[in-house]
Amino acid sequence: MSAGEKVKAKTEQVVGKAVRKVAHAVGNQTTEAKGAALEARGKARDIKERSKDSFRR
Repeated sequence: MSAGEKVKAKTEQVVGKAVRKVAHAVGNQTTEAKGAALEARGKARDIKERSKDSFRR
């Protein structure tokens, strides 16, 4: 996994989690869902890159 892709994946996860938690505290369900989607996209990117790395070995 390239360093840039790893950073992108982790950033999406952290930002998504932060957005989700703040939106939940405020009570904004739409933004909460967007934060959850961003977090899921970061996790999916991380899994995809890890699977690529496992085939390269």
